[in-house]
Amino acid sequence: MCNGVSAGPVQTADDRLFISLSFLLFFASLFLFAVRVQAEDLNLQQLIDQALRNSPELLASKSRTSASEYRIPQAKTLPDPMFSFGYQNDGFKKITYGQSDDSQWMFSASQTFPFPGKLALRGDIAARESESTYAGSEAVRLKTISRVKELYFDLYTAYKDIDLIHERTSLFNRVEDAALSRYSAGKGSQQEVLMAQTEKYMLLEKEEMLRQKIESIEAMLNSVVGRSVEAPLGRPVETQPSLLNYTMNDLIKIAYERSPEIEAKDKIIAAAEAKVSLAKRDYIPDFTITGGYFARGNDFQDMWSLGAAINIPIFYRTKQRHAVNEANALLAEARSEKETTRLLIASAIKDNFTMFKATDKLMSLYRDGLIPKSRQDVELALSGYATGTVDAFTVITRLKSVIDFEISYWNQFAEHEKAVARLEAIAGLSRVTTSNQSGDSKSTTRD
Repeated sequence: MCNGVSAGPVQTADDRLFISLSFLLFFASLFLFAVRVQAEDLNLQQLIDQALRNSPELLASKSRTSASEYRIPQAKTLPDPMFSFGYQNDGFKKITYGQSDDSQWMFSASQTFPFPGKLALRGDIAARESESTYAGSEAVRLKTISRVKELYFDLYTAYKDIDLIHERTSLFNRVEDAALSRYSAGKGSQQEVLMAQTEKYMLLEKEEMLRQKIESIEAMLNSVVGRSVEAPLGRPVETQPSLLNYTMNDLIKIAYERSPEIEAKDKIIAAAEAKVSLAKRDYIPDFTITGGYFARGNDFQDMWSLGAAINIPIFYRTKQRHAVNEANALLAEARSEKETTRLLIASAIKDNFTMFKATDKLMSLYRDGLIPKSRQDVELALSGYATGTVDAFTVITRLKSVIDFEISYWNQFAEHEKAVARLEAIAGLSRVTTSNQSGDSKSTTRD
């Protein structure tokens, strides 16, 4: 009889109907969500391969590289020859072709030859610029891989958080059942039951927010990979934290040697040095060879001519000299930009390496200390609450703490993997870390 009286104030028939419908809708949506994501496991390497084949940004970069290669033979080729023709008449009264030795058809061809070495320098400039473009394309490739990895691990963490919420909901159910039992026995208050139910519903709210986050990450990931934003993606496969067998100084040294961004700057400097040499050679004139043929008709003998011309750089004070100054200024700019790039790369490596170390320590702290201890506290609190030695607020607080610690662990896991991905891209390390889909740890090691 006591049970019948006490249960009434806690939940009316309408309340129970509302809760039942809420759970029905929740599990129906959960089923539809599970059907959508259980298609096939999402493999990181397959995503990277698709991105390298289909990424619009990477395809544009490759086309830009191809275009720069086509400029090299153009720069090394002689200027187009010139052909000219005309007619010369003796007087204005009538056509005198064949009647006067001064009347004739005139044909000539000319070819300009740059001073020896100029064409080679122009070709060298184009080649160095093409190599810089290629290095830039390689930088885009590494950044694309890094971006795919970052989004992949954000998605991985979101799914792990949802799993965590499902697992911890059962603990709130235990708290709710215990609160109902205590209230029915007259040992607890209605507030304890409502508190437990409220926390359980808040978990459902977090899950819905995580589902929205998954939708957003999938859209961004599809965009990077070069697929429709609505294309279905499966669930990321289980993986272990990456290992990074480098010191920060090692990474900086490797980056200075292998970073495509620094390589691009080196090629720009080489091109700028060639431009300085070319500007200095422009003080030396080019020459043009011209050959002519004159058809005079009738009994007049045809004539021919051969000549040469050179340009005279008499305006060198305002032209060639300033061209050399301009080329030297561009060379100084290129060298300064390379130094800026080196400093930015070192700073980015330090930032991400610090992130890697910090997340590694925090993951260990959560995994080996806080989470196991919090789980023990929860079990003790649940046992104490059932016997009346611990209040509901303490139980719920400890349960929320363990959930927060576990969510924090997976957030740190994502930041850990993203830091490794960025370090690989910045330092120009091997494309993808060695991985084993069965759960073995991944490792980025020395080549």
